[in-house]
Amino acid sequence: MTIYRHTLFVLVIVSKTGTALATEGGGSIYPLGAEEYICCALPKPGVYGMLWGRHYSADKIRDNEGDVVSHPSFKVTASAIVPRIVWITPVKIIGASLGFHTIMPIVNLNVKVAPEVSQNKAGIGDMTVGGVLGWQLSNKLHSVVALDLFAPTGNYHKDNIANIGRNYWAIQPVLGITRIDPIGLNMGIKAMWTYNLQNKDTNYLSGQELIIDYTLGWGVGRGWVLGIGGYAYWQVTSDSQNSESVTNNKGHAYAIGPSMRYDSGRGWFITGKYQIDGAVRNRADGTAFWLKAVLPF
Repeated sequence: MTIYRHTLFVLVIVSKTGTALATEGGGSIYPLGAEEYICCALPKPGVYGMLWGRHYSADKIRDNEGDVVSHPSFKVTASAIVPRIVWITPVKIIGASLGFHTIMPIVNLNVKVAPEVSQNKAGIGDMTVGGVLGWQLSNKLHSVVALDLFAPTGNYHKDNIANIGRNYWAIQPVLGITRIDPIGLNMGIKAMWTYNLQNKDTNYLSGQELIIDYTLGWGVGRGWVLGIGGYAYWQVTSDSQNSESVTNNKGHAYAIGPSMRYDSGRGWFITGKYQIDGAVRNRADGTAFWLKAVLPF
């Protein structure tokens, strides 16, 4: 049996290091590269529990030209444990299964911007809720359309250098496709458009973002799939503050690294991924490790 699709937890990287940071604080409300091989395949009706973990580390910030502009001692580390509940209903709409999900991350974030300037925060991050329609196009091919809503439930203060919440709402339409084959080509491609709303404490409006998570691998038998995965990220519109546009500040990045999946054949599976950032502009430049486990209730 295959498993579901899309988003997960919110991990925020915030540091006051100047104009090199695109979007407010330089992060994104969606954790880039979160998805894996079966991102866009819904299971049979039922309730499914998932536990995801992520560790992110970055030691530099790059500007609009790709040059490092952060202090030599700059360091961000962020770890998160992310429970997620998915409910696939028996309802069918235009041939698609209807499902819902919710995510509530638990985050530990440490930011150091200079030798004497650092901060650590831990707690509940920004919550995600959403609905999805999923089609089984063939025995191996699946697709989804979805809509996610990000809520500002995480701790935030405009004077912090480390915030585990972003203090604004965001809406994210999703399109995705997955191919699953125990012996053969496996892939997951999920495209998202993030529409950020204004942070009312700072009058800052982060630009709209196009994000593509991807995995590509080969089923080698005995439940194993081995391959690569990562993301591509483009900030499509400029930021603004107090209704004035912030110029030359759009974020861009991609990532790639090894990925794996193991399906027990008994209803549970695990996936792992390590990704390295590249072509970074106006953002932190780092690495991330993902580990996910899925269990049906």
